[in-house]
Amino acid sequence: MTYNAVLFDLDGTLLDSIEDLADSMNEVLARWELPQHPVEAYKYFVGDGMEQLAERALPRERRDEATVARCIREMRQEYQTRWNAKTRPYAGIPEMLDALTERGMTKVVLSNKPEEFTRKMVAGLLSRWRFEVVAGQKPDVPIKPDPAGALRIAEQLEIPPKAFLYLGDTNTDMKTAVAAGMFPIGVLWGFREADELLAHGARVLLEKPMDLLDLPALKDALG
Repeated sequence: MTYNAVLFDLDGTLLDSIEDLADSMNEVLARWELPQHPVEAYKYFVGDGMEQLAERALPRERRDEATVARCIREMRQEYQTRWNAKTRPYAGIPEMLDALTERGMTKVVLSNKPEEFTRKMVAGLLSRWRFEVVAGQKPDVPIKPDPAGALRIAEQLEIPPKAFLYLGDTNTDMKTAVAAGMFPIGVLWGFREADELLAHGARVLLEKPMDLLDLPALKDALG
């Protein structure tokens, strides 16, 4: 199989964003005099969209629809002010993106983060590289693990799904890749563990970004 495109998740895959996400939500919780959470806990709160993040961060007795909606609004306001305070590309990501660019690989981003922030973060922190499509959560497309967003990107670029490598750091990403018919690659520098990625379909695990270019099964594709 010839792979000529790479679909990336954003948070936990390209960008180490967990502290800014945690700080933003904890600020909302502190304002409401509700329990806050350590940064490590947020690695399991994020990944499935902002509504799920709010529900997971709130105490069970405060997860009614109105409270969750208000939490999301205030979280977005806080995140607007600090999305790039601590967030940076992971070590090795710039070198990997340079290598993929040199080899002519098409690069795209698909995130469950709201579209506004997804585009802002790619433009602000990954502007050195061209991504043919940058897509975040929006009302007309179901969030991952529904494969609709990934399949829409493949159709838009006229590249068959089976020609995509899919890099992500959570079970949500692996399930999306499998459902879309893309090659699922789990990254171990992100928010989750190897067992979770393998249990949900990862066919390869990467310890560090540049390992992508050393995979025997992909060397021919990557040149």
